[in-house]
Amino acid sequence: MSAAPVSVNPVSPAVPPTPVVATPDTVLPVAASAAGAATALSAPTMLHPLVRPGGAPAPAAEPAATTATVTGDAAAAAAAAAEPEPEATPEAGPDPEQVLAAYEWRFHHETLRELVDNPDELREIRDRLTEKLTPATDNPTRARLLSLRAVVSRILGDLTKALSDGKMALVHAEATGELRRIALAKARLAHVLQWRGDFTEADKLFAEANSTELPDRLRATMHEHAGRSCLDQGRYMEAFNHFEKALELRKVEDPELITRTEMALDAVSMKIAENGMGPYPRSMDEILQVSKPPVPRFDERVQCWGFAGADGRTVISPAFADVQPFRDGAAWVRRPEMETWELIDEAGTRLIDGRAGWLGVGSFSDGLAWVSRDGAGNWVAIDKQGRVVISTGFEDVRPFRRGLAAVRRGGWGAVDKQGRAVVPFQFTGFATALTDGRYVDGFSDEGLAIVDAGGRKGVVDRTGAVVVPPVHPALVIHPVAFLIAGPSGRWGALDRKGRPFIDPELPSRQVVMEELDRLLADTKPVL
Repeated sequence: MSAAPVSVNPVSPAVPPTPVVATPDTVLPVAASAAGAATALSAPTMLHPLVRPGGAPAPAAEPAATTATVTGDAAAAAAAAAEPEPEATPEAGPDPEQVLAAYEWRFHHETLRELVDNPDELREIRDRLTEKLTPATDNPTRARLLSLRAVVSRILGDLTKALSDGKMALVHAEATGELRRIALAKARLAHVLQWRGDFTEADKLFAEANSTELPDRLRATMHEHAGRSCLDQGRYMEAFNHFEKALELRKVEDPELITRTEMALDAVSMKIAENGMGPYPRSMDEILQVSKPPVPRFDERVQCWGFAGADGRTVISPAFADVQPFRDGAAWVRRPEMETWELIDEAGTRLIDGRAGWLGVGSFSDGLAWVSRDGAGNWVAIDKQGRVVISTGFEDVRPFRRGLAAVRRGGWGAVDKQGRAVVPFQFTGFATALTDGRYVDGFSDEGLAIVDAGGRKGVVDRTGAVVVPPVHPALVIHPVAFLIAGPSGRWGALDRKGRPFIDPELPSRQVVMEELDRLLADTKPVL
């Protein structure tokens, strides 16, 4: 039996620094001396030389040249982006996670599935993962070990065991609230479901896992595996698109990925020659099984707004002077004879009557909406039954996102869904810039937000802790770092603890991101 997920991770006692070790889950920033030379940590990959119990580890990569000054030591930088595992002691033998991460996989040229030369060796790895799992009680460790054990069971063909471990791993991962850990657990479970033939759910999980807030090289690996699932289904054009995206996301040279992708493209070409192109690629909404809500449509004849379905037919009759789009399954509408708004569901059923008196309304998100009786201030939060959940009036508000909302009362801060202040009301702005070009009102999916203090930017997390003090002229959240601008307008980077990583000497954000691609040696997760 797996232990139930716990709500609070235990605080580990202080321990002496240990050498940085790449695990199947880690992303390790590689620091260099102030002279500017960066030595890449040898992160084990799927195609590295086989490491057998008692064998030698994979050789280190050659030093890579860099043009930026990188500060800090490798161990400190790595700790900011990963949870390194301690090295195995000679008495205990190699750590099973390290052995698995360094395993040299062979793939069938048609199915692209792993081929096992020595099942007993994998069973031994699984047994040793179980030994590590038995005493583990915290959610992060159990999520990681259960999902890795699911990988081994899948490759061995024990799909029932793999499914059980994969599902429980996702429960523990979601209890941590950590985006990357949840994404890895979803991708590993998706691969099990793919092998079981549960393609609809597998593809949905692959799509959910592949967040734009993850490192590009991790996303490339996920696209590669999603492409294999499409190949199994005969969705050859869709598989080709995934493999092409995997290559596009690998901005730095990656011979191993290129080799695997070329093999995958050969497999797709062979299947197309035998069976044709297959179905037209699905949209993301189709893969995620998201039904499109009715959309507003103005009727010229009656001079009123109604709603139309995906096929263009009217599903809610035109009877409103004004409407808002459906969000979270509900939409605000205003009748010609009323100044206040009422709430309806996608069938047109009234959920909140206009006589509730809300002159100002915001769209529902996370089950709550901000409303105001005068439309200018004193915003409160209500649920879809019209019950006031947060009665404290705020001067300005933003929608809830993953349980938190940015609000202003004197200054900007943030509250949870019970109205408790998480971030104090002391900032002049709350606009989170991401490297994929998006700006988020409040917190990212990863639980980070950029705050503004009089024109200076910093970062807070979802607990309200200040990760980066608001002292930078400009700041952007990168999947494994924070990009910062210095006083002169040149750019550099901080690690995920807010410590200097690349000095602000580079001419643009793009150059910093390219430098990070060269400096970051991330493992290719065993999915």
